[in-house]
Amino acid sequence: MNESKSVKIMGWEIADRLEESRPGIFDRIALQKSEIRAIGISVLIFSFLLVLSLWLAGNPFASTTSLTPELTGGKTIIWWVVLLAVVFEFLDSAAGMGYGTAITPMLLAVGFQPIQIVPVIMMQQAAAGLTSAFLHREFSNVEWRMKPVSESVRLSLIITISGCFAIILSVSAVYGFFKLSQQWIKLYVALLLVMMGVVSLFHSGKRREYQPGKMIFFGALAGFNKGIGGGGYGPVVTIGGVLSGVPVKTMMAITALSEGSVCVVSLIVWFSLMASGTVLDFALFPSMMLGSLFAVVAAPYAVKVLPRKVLSWCIPAYSCILAAYMLIKVIGNLL
Repeated sequence: MNESKSVKIMGWEIADRLEESRPGIFDRIALQKSEIRAIGISVLIFSFLLVLSLWLAGNPFASTTSLTPELTGGKTIIWWVVLLAVVFEFLDSAAGMGYGTAITPMLLAVGFQPIQIVPVIMMQQAAAGLTSAFLHREFSNVEWRMKPVSESVRLSLIITISGCFAIILSVSAVYGFFKLSQQWIKLYVALLLVMMGVVSLFHSGKRREYQPGKMIFFGALAGFNKGIGGGGYGPVVTIGGVLSGVPVKTMMAITALSEGSVCVVSLIVWFSLMASGTVLDFALFPSMMLGSLFAVVAAPYAVKVLPRKVLSWCIPAYSCILAAYMLIKVIGNLL
């Protein structure tokens, strides 16, 4: 009895058992009743948030406005933004990275301003991250256990707390005080992701010793990135977690939960800035929420179905592609 109580629950045993009991991809395709119910709940949540986003896009407050109406053409739903949201939110929820990192430079290139992009991405990622964490549990990619507290919960708290402190500092400093150039911010994030992508590819397929202490640093670094540019959170946390010895499927869920929690804190900071006079534009919010509706459901399911070995190689490769894309865009703008 005492021995069973002393057994440490990591939170990724359930994913290992599922892959061992149903080793083939087709063995894991079938949906259980509980999974179908969870999908229904998620769709209802995002439907409500879509209605909320339409209301905010109508500029209901004195400190909300349409900064670049020529880019939206007066439309509430921008369909090319919806398509980008579908693609990059699916990749973000399935690989733990890519939404803010990829979509932010694309929207900046078209002509949208950072103040239109970053707060909206925070709102979308808060909803997507927390919903994905719920679905990852339902699809047996992770176990969130409170009694006793599983290591997955403990690690999520470590990442979230360190990330929250960093994101409050970065948002307040960069947008509230120092007003740093977006080009230098993006160059820093791009170089960081290149370095982490190369390191993660070198270590792909290797099972490392679990070292949770490293995630204090990675969580803070990721939160800083998220605050200053809207992206660069997922790659740092996900790759950092894998390098710290967390199995890849469970790391996807931990990243989703911590990113969603950090974005909630970031929103408090943004709305505080809005209350003090910062003008926000929610024109992109409905399009991002509509695109996320499908992707948030499909991605955790894909993580459940795909083999762990495939994910362990695909995720660092995708990180390198994201970093290379971002670096090319930044250098092109600086030259």
